[in-house]
Amino acid sequence: MDEVSGPVIAIALILAAVFVPTAFIPGITGRMYQQFAVTIAVSVVISAFNALTLSPALSAMLLRPKSQSGGPLGKFYKLFNRGFGAATKGYTGACHFLIRKSLVAIIILGLFVAGTAFLGKSIPGSFLPEEDQGYFFVQAVLPDAASLERTEQVMKQVEGILRQTPGVDHVTGVSGVNFLSGVNTTYSGICFVTLKKWDDRKTPEEKYQAILKHANGAFTRVAGARVFAFSPPAIPGIGTSGGVTFVLQDRSGQELEFLAGNVGKFIAACQKRPELASVSTTFSPGVPQVFMDVDRDKVLKQGVELSSVYQTLQTFMGGYFVNYFNRFGRQWQVFVQAEGEYRTNAEQVGQFFVRNKSGGMVPLSAVAQPRAITGPEFTMRYNLYRSAQINASAAPGFSSGQAMEAMEEVFAQTMPQEMGFSYLGMSFQEKKASEGISPIYIFGLSLLFVFLILAAQYESWSLPFSVLLGTPVAVFGAFAALMVGKYENNIYAQIGLVMLIGLSAKNAILIVEFARMKYHEGMPLKEAALEGARLRLRPILMTSFAFILGCVPLAKAAGAGGLSRQVMGFTVIGGMLAASFIAIFLIPVLYYLVERMTGKRAEAAADSGPPP
Repeated sequence: MDEVSGPVIAIALILAAVFVPTAFIPGITGRMYQQFAVTIAVSVVISAFNALTLSPALSAMLLRPKSQSGGPLGKFYKLFNRGFGAATKGYTGACHFLIRKSLVAIIILGLFVAGTAFLGKSIPGSFLPEEDQGYFFVQAVLPDAASLERTEQVMKQVEGILRQTPGVDHVTGVSGVNFLSGVNTTYSGICFVTLKKWDDRKTPEEKYQAILKHANGAFTRVAGARVFAFSPPAIPGIGTSGGVTFVLQDRSGQELEFLAGNVGKFIAACQKRPELASVSTTFSPGVPQVFMDVDRDKVLKQGVELSSVYQTLQTFMGGYFVNYFNRFGRQWQVFVQAEGEYRTNAEQVGQFFVRNKSGGMVPLSAVAQPRAITGPEFTMRYNLYRSAQINASAAPGFSSGQAMEAMEEVFAQTMPQEMGFSYLGMSFQEKKASEGISPIYIFGLSLLFVFLILAAQYESWSLPFSVLLGTPVAVFGAFAALMVGKYENNIYAQIGLVMLIGLSAKNAILIVEFARMKYHEGMPLKEAALEGARLRLRPILMTSFAFILGCVPLAKAAGAGGLSRQVMGFTVIGGMLAASFIAIFLIPVLYYLVERMTGKRAEAAADSGPPP
C-alpha cells in the first residue's frame, strides 16, 4: 500500500478534477459537460475509497500463495509469462534506446503534435449527431392555394410509399398543417412516421439513414407536390427539425418584394454548394388570395359600424368563437359559421347582411367588393425583422457545422447590406456553442487543473510535464479513430477528449511515480526510469485493456442514442490504444529529460549560492 497509495490518490484527483473547468461553461454545452463531470467525479471518488480501504482488506482475506499449476492451464501460464517477459524486455530495450537517442524521441513527439493538429482540422465539426430516435417526419407542400382535397390525395400517396418502405412500422398523416412553419394551410401536410424497434431492423436498408434516403428517392415520383423526409431535433423541444434552420432577415424594413427577391437568390446560390443536400423555405410570397375591399365612405353613409362589417365577414366567411358549454360530462365549444355551400366563392358575400343604426339590414356587397391578389400566406417576424425561414440538410460526408459555414459564405457573397441572418432551434444552439468557450480552451483549462494537482502531489513544478507531455499521443489516437469511423468532432467527442487527459495521465503516473521512488532511493536516473517502466508495464496494460474492453459496447452501441455512444467509444478507445502502445515508450524518456534538466538547474543554483 505504501507504493500504490500515492498513484491511486493522484489518479483519482486527476480524473475528478479534469472536468472542473467544464462547470463554468454556460448553456446547453455546459449542461452536457456537467452531467459527465458529476458522474465521473462521484464514481472515481468511490473507486479510490474502495481501492484504499476495501480492496486491501479483501486481498488479505482472499489471496493465498499458490503452487505451480500443471496441465494445459499451467502450460498456458508459462507460455504467457515467457511471452510477456520477452515483450517487457523488448519494451525496456526500446525505452533505453530512446533515452540514449533523446532527440529521436523529441522528434517523434513533435510529429504526433503536428499530426494531432492536422487531424483536428481535417475532421468536420458539429454540435450533436443526428440520432436514430425511432421516428421521423415527412412534409408535403403542394402549389400555393391548392385545395385540401388535393392535399389529402397526395397524403394518401405519400402514406402508401411510406408503408412500403423497409423498417417503417406506423404512419400517421395530417392534412392542412405545415409542421416546419407552424401554420395551417390547405396546401400542406405532415406525416409522423414510426419505425420498427431497433432490434427488428437488422438489414442495411432498414438503418435510419438508409430509410430516409429511400423515402426521399421515392417521393420524387409524387406528382404535383414537393415531399421530403427530415429528422427530429437532436434534443426534443429545441426546434422542429434536424439539419440547419437558417433565418434570412430584411433589416431595412423594405417592401415584401425585396425580401422575396433575396430569398430566391439566396436559395439558388445555396443549391450550388456541395456541402448542402437540400435547401427549402417556408416563405411563400405569391399565394393567390381574395382581398375584401371595404369602402369606408359607403359604410359611413349607410350608417353601419365599421367593426360590424369586419365581424360579419369573419363570422360567416371564416368562423367566430362564441363560448363553451357543458354537456354529457364534457366541455364543448360553440362556433358560428355559414354553411359550406354559402361560402364557396367570394361573390356570395352579398347573401350576408349587417344591421345599420336605424335597424335596417344592409347587404355586405353594398359596402365591400372582393378582388383577387397575391401575397404571403403568413409573415414571419424574427427579432422584429421581417424574415424567411430556410431549412437545409448537409450532404453526405459533410457536417452541420460545414453546412452552416457554407450558408454564411453564400450570404456574404450574394446578399446586400440591408439583409441579415440568424438561426433557429438546434442551429441556434450550435452557433451559440461555437461562439462561446472554444473546446481548445476547455482542453487547455483541464490540462492546467491536472498540472496544478500533480504539482501539489509531487511538490514539483517540473515533474508534471513528464506526465502531461504524452497527452498529444492520446489525442492523436482519438482523432485517428474518429477518422477511421467517419465520425464528426461533436460535443461527445470533445467530452471523450477531456476524459483522455486523465486516462492518459494515469499511465504516466504509474511509471513516473515508481521511477521517482527508485531515483530518491539512490538509483541512477536512467536506471530509475527504465526500472519504473519495467515494473509498471503489466499494471498499465492490465488496466488499459480492462478499460478499452469495457468501452467496446459503447463503440458498438445501437438504438436510441447509439451514435452518441459510438462517437465517445471510438474517441476513448482510440486515445487509450495510442496511450497504451505508443505513449508508454515516450514517458520514460520525458521523465528522464525533465529530471535531468531540472536537476542541472538545481545544481547550478546551489553552486552559485553564497558561501557558508
